[in-house]
This record gives sequence, structure tokens and C-alpha cells, in this order.
Amino acid sequence: MGRRRIAAYLAMALLLPGTAPWAQDTEPDLAEAPTVSVLDFDDLSGWAADDHAAALATFTATCGDMRAPDWIAVCNMAKTQTPDSARTFFELFFTPVLIQDGTPALFTGYYEPEIEGARQRSARYRYPVYRMPPEALEIRPWLSRAQIEQGDALSGRGLEIAWVDDPVALMFLQIQGSGRILLRDGSHIRIGYGGDNGHPYASIGQEMVRRGIYNAHQVSAKVIGNWVRRNPAQGAELLRHNPSYVFFREIRDVSPEAGPKGAMNRSLTAMRSLAIDPAYVPLGAPVWIEKTGFRGLRRLMVAQDTGSAIKGPQRADVFVGSGPGAGKLAARIKDEGRLVVLLPIQRAYAMLVEDNI
Repeated sequence: MGRRRIAAYLAMALLLPGTAPWAQDTEPDLAEAPTVSVLDFDDLSGWAADDHAAALATFTATCGDMRAPDWIAVCNMAKTQTPDSARTFFELFFTPVLIQDGTPALFTGYYEPEIEGARQRSARYRYPVYRMPPEALEIRPWLSRAQIEQGDALSGRGLEIAWVDDPVALMFLQIQGSGRILLRDGSHIRIGYGGDNGHPYASIGQEMVRRGIYNAHQVSAKVIGNWVRRNPAQGAELLRHNPSYVFFREIRDVSPEAGPKGAMNRSLTAMRSLAIDPAYVPLGAPVWIEKTGFRGLRRLMVAQDTGSAIKGPQRADVFVGSGPGAGKLAARIKDEGRLVVLLPIQRAYAMLVEDNI
């Protein structure tokens, strides 16, 4: 360690009286033991050119919810920083750690969809957005998508949050897990994930390929939507191939300007918030990404969300924003690269020691 890194290490020890320098929380059991490499900030391609102040603002938005003593200490230090000291803060109190399990890195994108709707059902708005029925919490799995849509298990119970006019957009809303329903008076209803029916997700695109409707390279969200709208009866049956069904909750405590809530129950920041696998990356941790491909990124982000498809130390989902433009951008992100998590110094070196035992 350089002189500045040693000073930071000693500073953290003073910030954590009574805590062993190598102490860390109990980590969850992992299916495969990963390899851990401690890097230097000079190893991070593009590090010096990033907007560290923007990353600091995103980090401080959620670090106060982290409960481990070392994270609490780092968060308290973060809140005393100015934009000009942001880069020095990260370099002084964190260590870059590369965690790998042999699986190539994969970055995808996600967004907050917007869909037109209404509070009341009408001839146009006839597809319901449901709250979670209480029995679906107890019976696992509960009814399938086909049983929900073709039966009356939810009708007449007041579980409808709103009604929308597009079943394809509603399914993509369920896949994303959150979104905004735009009302005709210019206001909107913000909704977040409220639970599911316990059935596994089945890909509509893969099913279209299996049926010979399209080749794999032709399938996209837009193609699926257009085909279902051109073939309403067959399209409804196709969508029911996916037995998974997501329920929502109405979110009232987020301003229209703020992003949707992530797994930390705080608003996400476009192009600074990241969904990760918390088995490898602590929620709230700064994460450096080096993404190749479409609109390559060299950027310090913050792990503020999770996702059922985000599994492994080198798997991440970039939150790109809200609305149709963000949706188009998110759909184009499927890139390789590298993910490096920034950990408090003693936690990082403790992982290295454990990995070498």
C-alpha cells in the first residue's frame, strides 16, 4: 500500500473503535467460491476522466441505509465532502476489488416504462394493473397468468390500481417491475413491484422462435408488440405462454422528477444506479464499470438495485432512465466488460486474505 493508502487504513481504524481492522459482516454462502483480486485506481481504465462528484451524490443518497460499521464510517465521511474532493475521497477510503467466478461479464440495461392508462375501466382502458392478492403470498405457486386473465379470481375485489390499453406494454411493465401510468389529465401513477404469483418467467421471444414465427435475430420488444397487435387472438394466447405474473403497489412518496425506487427503497439515478447480485456486491457500494459495445461506459456507479436475472459477480443491469427513449436505449445494451466493486479498505483486504486461505 502507498503512503496515502496506509494513512487511510489507519484513519478507518480510528473511525471504528473496538473493531478489528479485518472485521467484516458474515457474507452469504455462495454456490461457487469466487476469486478475488485487489486492484489499484490506476488499473481502472478512464477513472480520472469520470464525474466523481455525480457518483458521490448518488452514493450518499443511499449509504445512510447501510448498517455495517465500516460502511457507516465511510458514509459519514462521504457526507462531509465537496464536489472537488470527491475523487480524493473515493481513492482514500476505498479499494477496487475484482471478483470473478469464471463467467464472462455481461451488462444489460433497464428503465422505467411509461404507459397510458386511467383510474377507471373503459372501452379503451380494459387491461387491469393489480395489487398483490393476499392469498398469493401463502399459496406458492399461485394461479398462472392464463388462469388469472381467463378466470375471475381477482375481479370485483378492488385490487385494480389502474387500467391500461395495451397488454404488451403491460407485460413489459411487469418484466421491468416498475413504471409510470400516464393519465389523460397530465398526472401519473407511479407503481413498483408488489409481488408475483410464484411461477418462473418464460420468454415470449424464445417461444416465437420455437413456433417458427421469427428467427432469433429478428426478435425484439418492438417486433413482439407489433405481432401481438396484428394478431390479437393469437397474441393473447402467446403472451399467456409466460406463466409468471407480477403485481404492483402504488408509490406516493416519490416526486415526479425523481427516479423509481430500487431495492434500497430509494430513488434510482439514471446512468449512475446499477442492479447487481447482492451475494457478491453489497447494496449501496460504489461500483466501477468498464462496458464495451453500444455507448461504451467507463463510469463509477452505485449498487442500488437487484433483479431476478442478475446473478454472479460480473453481471449487472444499468438503469438508464424513464420513458420510451430510455426503453430504446436499454434494449440495445447487451455488452461485455468488467465490473469492479469499491470496498472499504479493511473489508477489501479481508476478502483477499480469505480467498488465499
